[in-house]
Amino acid sequence: MKRLLHTLLLAVIITSCQVDKVNEPQYIVQVSLGSWNSPDYTAEQIIGRIDTVSSMIPVAKVIIGWSLDKEIYCEVGDYLHSKNIKMLLWLPVFAETEEMCENSPAVDLWNRVPANYDLAAGEGFRFNCPSDPQNADNIVSLYDNHFSDCGFDGVFLDRIRTQSFVSGVGGVLNCGCPLCAAEFKAEGIDIEMIKEEWEEKGDDFLSVKAYTPSDGFVFTNPAAADFFKAKGHIVSKAVASIADSLRKRGLEIGMDLYAPFMSPFVGQDYEILAAHADFIKPMLYRQTFAPAGMGFEYDLLKKAAPGASGYPEFAMDLDFLHSQLEAMESYSCAKFPGIEINYRKEVVPTSPEYVTESLEAVKSHGFEGIVLSWNIMEAPLAHLDCLK
Repeated sequence: MKRLLHTLLLAVIITSCQVDKVNEPQYIVQVSLGSWNSPDYTAEQIIGRIDTVSSMIPVAKVIIGWSLDKEIYCEVGDYLHSKNIKMLLWLPVFAETEEMCENSPAVDLWNRVPANYDLAAGEGFRFNCPSDPQNADNIVSLYDNHFSDCGFDGVFLDRIRTQSFVSGVGGVLNCGCPLCAAEFKAEGIDIEMIKEEWEEKGDDFLSVKAYTPSDGFVFTNPAAADFFKAKGHIVSKAVASIADSLRKRGLEIGMDLYAPFMSPFVGQDYEILAAHADFIKPMLYRQTFAPAGMGFEYDLLKKAAPGASGYPEFAMDLDFLHSQLEAMESYSCAKFPGIEINYRKEVVPTSPEYVTESLEAVKSHGFEGIVLSWNIMEAPLAHLDCLK
């Protein structure tokens, strides 16, 4: 009897360990190579860093790009595949492709090209029209012509939006080119009327009367609500079409998204995008003072439209992080929230404590995994040690 009880107890312990292993979140690692023509790292450096990280946590995929150096991808890909790790191409869509393609730029409702944001060389954040079929064809051709023979298992679509409040209100009241105007008309929106509403009401056009994580901002002006809803349809359907074209090539599809509370302003409709993605990566960046940083973008909104009322004060704390995690729970595809792990003193002043608390918060929601953003090559050793 004692031996039987011992055997049963051992079986329970083993089963419990197996369940814990199954429920352990997967990790996706991002490697930013820099500009198209000048990779910042060698294949050996990348492999060495991933080898270190994968010895600490279960790495399921590596997102890498977007240098044109095929040898790096082939060498890194061979290593990753030997470890049963997938390799996804980091592919920009509506921005950062000016060196590679002739694109038509996005314009605001007054036909002006919004100012870009020069964070670093090769990252101008100047956005192109989402409705121009040539812009979409350029992205698919870019993959076919430069990356299709590199051994990628999938693509990770970045810059799948319009400009943000980085360029003021004109950054979000776009694209207003004739092609997009026709798309808005098909959605029941007359952009001339939207222009008149803005010119008449000014900042108050963007005022809100409520906010909840599940519903987002509720605009006071029905015209503003209708405009941003239509914009989300237009931009996200264009992204979905590109994703579907790449999926036909046997590729897994990941998508880089703004945090739920800011996504409507840049044309990201979570419901549409999630239906065309294998996984989404909302950028839940609380310590990023650059585009996509949650507090950074929200502050720009309030600076761009200081007369807009109803916007609550958000502290970029754990409670707010949980609210954004809750807002993404209902979508059907796999969810891999992005948390900054790299460090730059002025742009992303993270710490081991910040990384740890953010990862624990994400894990508590039971999602499929986490993306270590946005460049594992710039993660200090202390940030890696805390992953253990």
